[in-house]
Amino acid sequence: MITVPLYTIAYARSGDKGAHANIGVIAYNALGFSFLQKELTAERVDAYFKPLGVTKTIRYELTNLEAFNFMLHNILDGGGSRSLRLDSQGKALGQALLQMPVEVPQEILEKIKR
Repeated sequence: MITVPLYTIAYARSGDKGAHANIGVIAYNALGFSFLQKELTAERVDAYFKPLGVTKTIRYELTNLEAFNFMLHNILDGGGSRSLRLDSQGKALGQALLQMPVEVPQEILEKIKR
């Protein structure tokens, strides 16, 4: 196994939905999507963002796009117009998630990375 940051095998976009945020994670290819279906669970993303106060994380699969959409409940501390956080609209959350370390079997890493 080799540990790499998530950005090695996917890219992301994020934004606010009131006090919640969503993060779209798009695999670079079908094999990467298949790998992430098992590894990038709602529970894992929830644990990663727990220090920011997320109360619930839901993962939606967009199989035809080889992507996922994660809804992170209450992570924005009231939302864009109320929060005193530097990133009150959650635009940096996707970039933060891309820094998450992921363990990938060496034999498939070359096939799924950018």
